[in-house]
Amino acid sequence: MNSPHQLLWTGFRGLDPTEVDLPFQPGGIILFARNLDPDPGLGPARCRALIDGLQSRFGADLPLAVALDQEGGPVSRLRPWTGPTPPLRQLWTWGGPSACSAWGRLWGEGLRLLGFNVDFAPVLDLWDGHPEAGIGDRAASALPAEAATAAGAFLHGLESTGVRGCLKHFPGLGGTTLDSHQGLPALAEAAQVDRNAAAFVPLAHPDRLVMVAHLRTPASDPLPASLHRASVVDNPWGVQGRFLPDDLEMGGCADWSWDDRVRLSLEAGHQWLLVCQTPAGWTACAEAAGRLPAALCAPALASTQAMRRHLPPPVFFDPQAWNDWIARLQTAAGRVS
Repeated sequence: MNSPHQLLWTGFRGLDPTEVDLPFQPGGIILFARNLDPDPGLGPARCRALIDGLQSRFGADLPLAVALDQEGGPVSRLRPWTGPTPPLRQLWTWGGPSACSAWGRLWGEGLRLLGFNVDFAPVLDLWDGHPEAGIGDRAASALPAEAATAAGAFLHGLESTGVRGCLKHFPGLGGTTLDSHQGLPALAEAAQVDRNAAAFVPLAHPDRLVMVAHLRTPASDPLPASLHRASVVDNPWGVQGRFLPDDLEMGGCADWSWDDRVRLSLEAGHQWLLVCQTPAGWTACAEAAGRLPAALCAPALASTQAMRRHLPPPVFFDPQAWNDWIARLQTAAGRVS
């Protein structure tokens, strides 16, 4: 249980447990569309069987952290089963905090049925009208206080179901014009960074998952904030949390070797290592973690294990309950204008 591989929150290939070929035992997994059968009749039960199988395989000692990105709108892994759903900005402008809370609860109810215990949502970046940066209407508002209110309401609804949320992408991508999947976006003005980070301050606490962006700031230069201690655990805004970097395979950190990405992540204070896209990537990340001194990994391992001990037990997957949830969600989506 003290292997550094337990720090990985990893993607994988396969739709069934027997297809999953990971050369290490992770502490967490993240599912993508590639892991979900799009058939709305067969897919949900198949997803639950996949998660149950991986829990049996990797979560015998401690529950496995099982996540996906389910925000609604353009980032909706469940879209083949649910149909179109509103993004956070539409919820906020249409119905304010009550709509955001109701939809957080809706997503949480469905995710619990499927076996997920973490949702990498909501977005706390500030809306800036730059769709090329990859955020767009995933962000609720251009105002920090409104963004915090919308995301806080979504979190309240989501976490009332037992599914943990995650604030992203700290310290905030508002004002950037490059998608960090493709390269390293930058903000030249410290005042903009401070304004972005202000949205995170009301919602963060030591047990809150906080995903840190690959974003160059005046304080982190030449590193991304994700690999910079003074932008993570020693950040000047006093934001606390269970930090994890955005996917370490993204273009925003590709200029650093895997050994550097992993070492700098842990030196920065991250408790998890998120690596999602390719077998080459998650294998390289696991191998780099295995080369680190045990003393560097020990604090993060203790923290991740403490979090996993408090993950909720799964609920029974009832096909009728799932169908009822789909009907309620689609009715709710039809009301949002």
